Amino acid sequence: MENIDLSLEISRLLHYGLQQGLLEKEDLSYSANRMLALLGAREFTPQPVEEELPYPAEPLERVCDWAAGQGLLDPDTRDARDQLDTEVMNCMMPRPSQVAREFYSRYKEDKKSATDYYYHLSRASHYIRVDRVEKDKMWTAPTEYGDLVITINLSKPEKDPKAIAAARNAPQAGYPKCALCRENEGYLGSLNQAARGNHRLIPLTLGGEPWYLQYSPYVYYNEHCIVLSGEHRPMKVTRQSFQRLLEFVTFLPHYFVGSNADLPIVGGSILTHDHFQGGYYEFPMAKAPVREKVCFPGFENVEAGIVKWPMSVIRLRSADREALVDLADKILTSWRGYSDESADILAFTGDTPHNTITPIARRRGEDFELDLVLRNNRTTQEHPLGLFHPHAEYHHIKKENIGLIEVMGLAILPPRLLTETELLEEALTHPDRAAAILARPEMEKHQAWYEELKAAGAGQGETRRAIRESIGVVFGKILGNAGVYKDTEAGREAFRRFCAQV
Repeated sequence: MENIDLSLEISRLLHYGLQQGLLEKEDLSYSANRMLALLGAREFTPQPVEEELPYPAEPLERVCDWAAGQGLLDPDTRDARDQLDTEVMNCMMPRPSQVAREFYSRYKEDKKSATDYYYHLSRASHYIRVDRVEKDKMWTAPTEYGDLVITINLSKPEKDPKAIAAARNAPQAGYPKCALCRENEGYLGSLNQAARGNHRLIPLTLGGEPWYLQYSPYVYYNEHCIVLSGEHRPMKVTRQSFQRLLEFVTFLPHYFVGSNADLPIVGGSILTHDHFQGGYYEFPMAKAPVREKVCFPGFENVEAGIVKWPMSVIRLRSADREALVDLADKILTSWRGYSDESADILAFTGDTPHNTITPIARRRGEDFELDLVLRNNRTTQEHPLGLFHPHAEYHHIKKENIGLIEVMGLAILPPRLLTETELLEEALTHPDRAAAILARPEMEKHQAWYEELKAAGAGQGETRRAIRESIGVVFGKILGNAGVYKDTEAGREAFRRFCAQV
């Protein structure tokens, strides 16, 4: 094994910490000694370092190599390395109270400066593993609803919808109770929980309750943040949800924020902890125009309309925050109990509810804008994973839940698609290899897609672009699957019927 100079790697990390503002010069000896204590090392000779590292992944990996050579990583796994390098970075991190104090000091001067500081800290600290996130693939795909954003995510495993639903009903146990609990701040990590030694939260108040702001370690989009309740309680979309969402965009007007729906299948991956997601980003749905206006009697000061989008979206806009909350709550209450068999919408099966809403809030100048996406999670014999869910013909690309992020037009596709689309490209551009490639177990599900692309002329020009555009088309159809009212004349008329009776 290579002889690694631990003093050099620690010196590199300290230099990086100074460059990124994690440390002051007065902190150098303390941080070095904390690292030595963590690693069980006794000797340290500071080394001169001139490099400018964009992130600390490389010296951290070498420190982990050194630790493995000393028998400190047993077994030497990716999880064990992540746990160790997180603790190493924590040796250069300010305490949570210091981070909160700096955030609010900047907030008084400029709200965006506060989030700029906090986002930089989350990246510089390796809490957001920028080196991994940068490997994710992202592109835009034109559709009749505008350019959708497609990502192949390489930093998070694909989840099974049934497992997500089961997790919601699983008994609560352990510490922290889930990945979103505020107790994760500084947590060492375990087999089931990510290491969070370098994690820092910003406390805030929503609806008179303690909530917390953090960034997602996976950053699916710019400044992807999570806003979590201080209490571990299940997701529930209520009048209070609308109040909190609008309160948040008052607190950070340059951010949008939204909530996943609160039922399995149409909800997000974590239904056990009340939380929102937001960020400094404009999604395709936010750019979509209103297709037709709607009038809700008694709310003449609220602009309302149905959005031109494959899912079923009511957009409300007003400077009057309370009026928005009142109308949103009225729509939610009406939708919870609404059935229309002609449109396949049933509010209940027995006592099991099916209707809920995915809400999204943003600012438009002095106005507040609230998008209400109507959702229904019933299953049928033909569609056992969900009637308003990606249909089986598209599962070769995606079978996961359509949660908040995807509702808004950003597809999060599983890592397997990276290699599978590369193989598909090879099959299209080298017909002599196609049969052997498509016979592979992971490629059998793509047979029909291959034939469709081949018939359209893919393989004779820019094959990769053709594949990517095809994925965009499929994602648009998947969103249409998830829409309770289809973008047909019959669907539009059924949508109008619902709005008229609110």
